[in-house]
Amino acid sequence: MNLRQPNASSATGTFNRSRSVVPMSGLCSDCHDGCRGGCEVWLSSFRGREVIYPGPFGEITAGADKNYPLDYSHLNIQGYAVGAFGMKNGLEPNPDDAIFPNVDVETEYGWNKKVKMRLPLFTGALGSTDIARINWEHFAVGAAISGITLVCGENVCGIDPELEVDKNGKVKNSPEMDRRINTYRKFQEGYGEILVQMNVEDTRLGVAEYVLEKHGLDTIELKWGQGAKCIGGEIKVKDIERAEELKKRGYVVTPDPTAREVKRGYEDGAIREFERHSRLGFVSREGFMEEVARLRKLGFERITLKTGAYSMVELAMAMRWCSEAEIDLLTIDGAPGGTGMSPWPMMNEWGVPTLYLQSLAYEFAEKLTAQGLRVPDLAMAGGFSSETDIYKVIAMGAPYFKAICMGRALMIPGMLGKNIEKWIKEDNLPKTISKYGTTVEEIFVNYEEVKEKYGKDFKDIPLGAVALFTLARKTRVGLRQLMAGSRRFSLPVIGRNDVMALTEEAAKVTGISYVMDAYREEAEDILAGK
Repeated sequence: MNLRQPNASSATGTFNRSRSVVPMSGLCSDCHDGCRGGCEVWLSSFRGREVIYPGPFGEITAGADKNYPLDYSHLNIQGYAVGAFGMKNGLEPNPDDAIFPNVDVETEYGWNKKVKMRLPLFTGALGSTDIARINWEHFAVGAAISGITLVCGENVCGIDPELEVDKNGKVKNSPEMDRRINTYRKFQEGYGEILVQMNVEDTRLGVAEYVLEKHGLDTIELKWGQGAKCIGGEIKVKDIERAEELKKRGYVVTPDPTAREVKRGYEDGAIREFERHSRLGFVSREGFMEEVARLRKLGFERITLKTGAYSMVELAMAMRWCSEAEIDLLTIDGAPGGTGMSPWPMMNEWGVPTLYLQSLAYEFAEKLTAQGLRVPDLAMAGGFSSETDIYKVIAMGAPYFKAICMGRALMIPGMLGKNIEKWIKEDNLPKTISKYGTTVEEIFVNYEEVKEKYGKDFKDIPLGAVALFTLARKTRVGLRQLMAGSRRFSLPVIGRNDVMALTEEAAKVTGISYVMDAYREEAEDILAGK
């Protein structure tokens, strides 16, 4: 049984001609001489490297479609008929106070100086891709008014067309980074923060120094990797002059825009795009500790780390070193990550899947705790989309996990809100939306709430931000309902017993009790009259 369908995907614009497909290879069972298309092997035979990546670049986000043996659907949330735990603000455990609107879903992270969020949720890294750049106002303002942290991804300064560097090759001026930070901060209200990530190129460019000196950011994020790929970040550019510029800035650009045969291919129209790649990082304990010390000396109050779906060796390194370095938040990103530009084969076939990776992280956290070490606050990323994911991650990782990172799911409302505004102006609303109304007031259930709260500043809030706020409100209500059903009225009282494994394999991997064993001892005591 193949866990995915290889050789054909809408992400790469490919398909099988035949309804009969070989499960292992994804090739049509009857491959015809004269076939007009179009599986990945067929398309790769004349478009080559282009087929490695989802596309069209800048217009889509892509998430792997591999069906892993275990995921969070193999856990269910426990429900109880007695008790009410974690109630705040003087509320009592009685039917009048123990109602789901009174559930507190706020969280915080940080070693000493905490950051509060209205929801245990923050965005994925929105970096140098066109999707992030074009929709930034929608994402950033939406995150700010929702009270959650926004992650500004790697390479933003490095690809800024208006980047200015000093005589030492360090960032002197980056209007794009300025726009990214200022957009979020304009509507920031004491909840959440903007995290700027740094990879190898960002460190060399002096991005940390720039965002600290010009914008006074409290936090910087180091990046080892992500759940979608184990190589540096990529984007595509269509203009050869732009490709040459990025190569001069020190990036790896393929195919080489300065090569004679590539120039000819570009002139012929065969080569239509270039990839800009970051470099692989090389991690060592000494280097990590030195960089953390350097950043603290610069003046950063908090330092976070984002690591990817690497082997358990790298996970152990991240957790132990982050404990020793007193890192404020460690985000662990499992496969299959979602992104706008990761190589499609790698996205599907590389890395430790999210559920397995969190299971290892919890195991390692317990071992560090047993040694008397403090575990940094943890967050999980890698394919999440709803409030059920939040509950299960926090329960399975209690008490160490404080939030989840949600990538593509938080990008959808930003793009949708922008498009609804456009479709209304064009009088071209699709029926899927017009059945709810033809004005923004009719369509968005939280429109008037945002308008009332921000008054004269509402004109600066794009519709994509209203959409993200609306999704965040739905997530908050849904999470409150789940928590009330298990009689947990604040996040810290959620524990591992509040979820159950639906299969024995899931129980073995996660350490969560199998559904037929969970609370059995307590139940047997009641049956015995004890």
